[in-house]
Parts: sequence; structure tokens; C-alpha cells
Amino acid sequence: MRQDDLESASTPLLAEPAPPRGPKRRRTVLSARAGTSIIAGYLLLVLLALVYIYPFLISIASSMKTDADATTNPLSLLPATWSFAAYERLFTDVPLPLWAMNSVVITICVTFGRVFFDSLAGYALSRLRFRGRTLLFAGFVGVMSVPAVVLLIPRFLILKQVGLYDSYAGMIIPLLADAAGIFIMKQFFDSIPASVEEAARIDGASIFRTFRSIVLPMARPAVITLFILSFQGSWNEFSHFVVSRQSPELNTLTTGVASLVSGQLGAGNQYPLQLAAAVLMSIPVAVIFFVFQKRLMNTTEGAEKG
Repeated sequence: MRQDDLESASTPLLAEPAPPRGPKRRRTVLSARAGTSIIAGYLLLVLLALVYIYPFLISIASSMKTDADATTNPLSLLPATWSFAAYERLFTDVPLPLWAMNSVVITICVTFGRVFFDSLAGYALSRLRFRGRTLLFAGFVGVMSVPAVVLLIPRFLILKQVGLYDSYAGMIIPLLADAAGIFIMKQFFDSIPASVEEAARIDGASIFRTFRSIVLPMARPAVITLFILSFQGSWNEFSHFVVSRQSPELNTLTTGVASLVSGQLGAGNQYPLQLAAAVLMSIPVAVIFFVFQKRLMNTTEGAEKG
């Protein structure tokens, strides 16, 4: 055997260093914990969604039950006997079209009026400098903290004194402005740089024209948000309509459904009838929300374009 072979044979082979296992194990443990946290978060969200959706599913299921079935199995999602009698009675025994017409007229007037007046008030508080501006804005914020039920009796007395009680005007005018809507618009206008209005001022545009042509289009996300909230609030309004009217001809869907108590339209608990009306009432609000959902979520679109 050659000397070179002997030397190579006598030289021990050096083992390759093993890769460090500590950081890799740590990353594996962290990724496993992160995956577990994500799964737990999704399960919690699904549980919360079921908590909110389950009462609505009960309403849909119970509206297709008989009075006896709704009383015996109120939480069951499968009617023992499928019945659409409640929906038939809504259009025969109950003046549902009249209630719906009143709700539509009031909701349209209140929604567009509230968007217009709240936008103007929010712009004035954001851009105009006048004495008492800060105090006025603090007053709006203070009104938001007052429970609505506290203002019901004063509102009733005012409507009685000015002669608006039991009329469309008395049901609409007090709802045309809202402190929360003014707050939303004011905060959004504050996020729009005032420099975008300088060109219009140089061209001699008035304050209202600057507001209408430049600022309001940039505030489209806030306007859509206010539109949805105003539509939902006026459509589902109940307490104000209780104190502002007494004639059955001025019943809205909310006050009309509330009047469907036991014994008024026949024997039974009237649960299917009331829940069927409630299901039909929820359709317009759901449609409006899903139509404008993408625009509602994109709350920074107007400011970014500016």
C-alpha cells in the first residue's frame, strides 16, 4: 500500500456539522400556536355569528308555523306543519300596504333630508370659523349622550303646541337632523385638506357651491354611510312615531306590527303573524346594506382621491 493511501486511511473523516435545530423547532412551535389561535378565532366568530343569526332564523321559521306550533315549539327551526297563512293574512286582514306606504314616504323624506342637513351642518362646523363653534359642537356631542326616551315627552309637548301632532309633518320634521350624523360628517370633512377648496375660492365660487361641487363628492363614503344609517334608523323608528301620532291611518310598519297583539285579529298568540311582518320589514334594510356594502367599507376613498 502506498504511503499516500496510508495517510488518507489514518486521517479520520470529519463529520459535517449538524444544522442547528433550536430556531427551527421554535418556528415550528410558533407556527403551530399561530394556527391554533387562528382556528380558535374563527370558531369564536362563527359562534358569535350564530348567536346573532339564530333569532332571525327563528323569526323566519316561526312565520311559517301555525299558532299552536309556534306556542309549543317556539325555538324549533323546522315547523311541524308548514303554513303560509300568516303571510296571506298580512295582505287580507291587516292593512300592511298602508303601513308600508307610510314607512316608505317617511323614510325617503327623512333619509334625504338628514343627509342634506347633516352634511351642511358638518361642513359648517368643520370649515366655517364663527364665535361659539366649539361650544355648539360640544352641545351636539352632549345630545348624543342623552337617551332618546328622555326626550319623548318634551317632543310630544312641542308637537302639540306647534300643531304638528298626528300629521306627516310631525312624524318627519323632528327626524330631519341627527347629532350623530352631524358628528360623522364633521369628522370626515376634517380629514379632507382645506387646500382642495382654494382653486374654487380663487375662481369666485361661493361657500355653498364649493361644498356642493368639490367637498361633497369627495365625502362620498361618509355620505353613503350616513345614507344607510339614516335609512335604517327612520325605517325602524318606533318611539318617535308612538308620541307623534294617534290615528291608525298614520301607522308605520313598526307601530303597525306592534299593534298586532293577541286577540286583536282573532284568537291565538299571533306570533306567526307578527314575525311574518317583521321578516318582510327587514328586507329593504338588508337590500340597502348589501348594495352599498363595498362603499361603506371603503371609508378612506374620498380623502385619498383628494
